[in-house]
Amino acid sequence: MAEEFSPAEFNRAIIEEFRANGGRVGGMFEGATLVLLTTTGSGTGRRRTSPLTYMPDGDRILVFASNAGGPGDPAWYGNLLADSRVTVEIGTDDGTGVETYAATALPLHGEERDRLYTLQGELVPAYAEYQRMTERVIPVVALYRADSARSLALGDVIVQAHATLRADLASLREEVEAYLTGAERGERPEPDAAARLRTHCVAFCSALGEHHDGEENRGFPPLRRLHPELGPVLDRLRREHAQVARLRAELQETLDGMASADPATVRAQFDRVTADLEAHYAYEESELFTTLNTLTPADWAGPTTG
Repeated sequence: MAEEFSPAEFNRAIIEEFRANGGRVGGMFEGATLVLLTTTGSGTGRRRTSPLTYMPDGDRILVFASNAGGPGDPAWYGNLLADSRVTVEIGTDDGTGVETYAATALPLHGEERDRLYTLQGELVPAYAEYQRMTERVIPVVALYRADSARSLALGDVIVQAHATLRADLASLREEVEAYLTGAERGERPEPDAAARLRTHCVAFCSALGEHHDGEENRGFPPLRRLHPELGPVLDRLRREHAQVARLRAELQETLDGMASADPATVRAQFDRVTADLEAHYAYEESELFTTLNTLTPADWAGPTTG
């Protein structure tokens, strides 16, 4: 009887071979440009290492959350949405060893994401096929060395994360509006249209939740320790996170019943979610951006509770 395939064991073997052979592996990945990305589990807090194909882009590298064209994002992508601080292992240029460094992960969006993913699809045709296989937009993530002149301060990461979430919400809203407009015209929706909307909604809501969980569990505690005067700001942001969580649950419930939902109610919910998030983003950026951009990785060491 053939042994059952284990993705975890498969990845573990690649990781061991990568580290033992200066970043090179054989088999199906022979000749591929691989990197090991270590993230912090968004639910467990444990460190998780994933072997990924990368594309160099100046003094940063790009990785792609393709999940081989699967319907959902890979776990490592959710992890870095919650905590952008990651560790990269990459083979040295001379092929004799593996360099390890701290990095900041930043999802790209809009024209930059589209252009770079198209380029990756041209270089590695499998990635073009992965995008054709799934309804989701496969994320492109830039990894910036923490010791690079181009490294990102935490305030910049927060702003970019907000930009990505705004773009995701706008995309979801466009899809919902097209569905509602068609229904109002008496057009029969595609058989799986409602299911696609629910899937997109779950992906957006999960990303937003992971972002807020990362702030509360790993961002706010050390910030409160380093800057006690920000306590009232952080308390308000926590309350807003709870309100956003309720709105997310209501939105998902509505989209679960899209076939019978009242269009005016759905549009009003999107208006409320959009307005509340915009106000939340604006407040957080105005109150924390400057302080966050003065901090260094060393500032985050030490107790993270209190």
